[in-house]
Amino acid sequence: MEYAILGITLMILMLLYFKVADRFNIIDKPNLRSSHTEITLRGGGIIFWFSALLYFVQNVQNNYFFFTGITLVSLVSFWDDIQSLSNKIRISIHFLSITLIFYDLELFNLIPIWGVVIAYILAIGLINAYNFMDGINGITGLYTLVVMASLLYVNNKVQLYTSSSFIKYAMIASLVFLFFNYRKKAKCFAGDVGSIAIAFWIIYLVLKLILNTSSLIWLLFLAVYGVDAICTIMHRLYLKQNIFEAHRLHLYQVLSNEYKIQHRIVSLYYALVQAGISFAVIFLYQKVEDTILFVIVIIPLLLIYSSKFYLLKKSNLRLNT
Repeated sequence: MEYAILGITLMILMLLYFKVADRFNIIDKPNLRSSHTEITLRGGGIIFWFSALLYFVQNVQNNYFFFTGITLVSLVSFWDDIQSLSNKIRISIHFLSITLIFYDLELFNLIPIWGVVIAYILAIGLINAYNFMDGINGITGLYTLVVMASLLYVNNKVQLYTSSSFIKYAMIASLVFLFFNYRKKAKCFAGDVGSIAIAFWIIYLVLKLILNTSSLIWLLFLAVYGVDAICTIMHRLYLKQNIFEAHRLHLYQVLSNEYKIQHRIVSLYYALVQAGISFAVIFLYQKVEDTILFVIVIIPLLLIYSSKFYLLKKSNLRLNT
C-alpha cells in the first residue's frame, strides 16, 4: 500500500512539474548532434529528487547527509538544464556532495588517503558517465531499474547493507519516469537533474555495499555504462575533441542515429546486457576471485563496444557510395 501511494504521489508531482516546465519553457531543443528530432519538456528526472524528499521526511534521523547531497547536485543540475553553468561550478558541487556521503559512510576513517582520492575520482566520474549516457528514450529509466533491482536482490538475499525501502523508492521513481519517457515520442527527458540525481543515489548505495562486503565487484553493476562512457571519452580524446561538448559517438548513439534502430529497442538492449552481467556477478560472488570476475565481464564488453568502429566505417562507406 505504501508503494502504491508513493507511485500515485510521484505521478501527481510529475504532472504538476509538466505544467511548470511548460509555463517557464523548460524544454529540450534538438540540434545536429541530438538523438531526437522534436522539442520535448526537459527536467522530468526531477522525479528522483521528489522521491528522495518523500523518503527523507520519513527517515530524517539517518538520511540527512544523503538528502543534502542529492539536493545540492539536483539543484545545480536543474539550474544547468535551464541555463548552462561552467564545468567548474558543477564539479565543485559534485565534489561537495560526494564529500557529504563519504562523511556519512565514515569513508575517511575506513580507507587510506590514496583510497579516498581514488574514490573521489570514481564517484565523480560515474556521476558524469551516467549523465553522458542519458541520450535516448528509456535508457536512463530502464538501466536504473536493472541496477536498483540488482542492489535490492543483494540487500535481501546476499548482504543486508541498507533499508529495502530506500532502494524501492528509487525504483518506483524510475517506473513513473518511464511511463512518460519510454515512448516513441517521449513526454519528457530526464535532463541533467535526473541522470545526475539518480547516479548520486546509485553511487551511495554501491559504495555502501562495497564497504559492507569489502569487495569492489559491485562496481560491475555499472559495467555497461562504464565501458561505453570511458571508451567513448578515450575515442574522443584520440580525435582531439572537447569531451564536454555534445557528440554522437557513444555506441547507443551510433545504433540509434546511424542505423536508425528504435530508441526503445537500444535502451532495452543496454538494460538486458547489464541485467545479464549483474546476474553473473551475483552468482559468481565469492566463487571466483574479484580480479578474474572483472576480466570475465570487461573483456566481452570491450569486444561489443569495439563493434562501433566497424559500424561507423560501414556507415561512412554507405554514405559515400
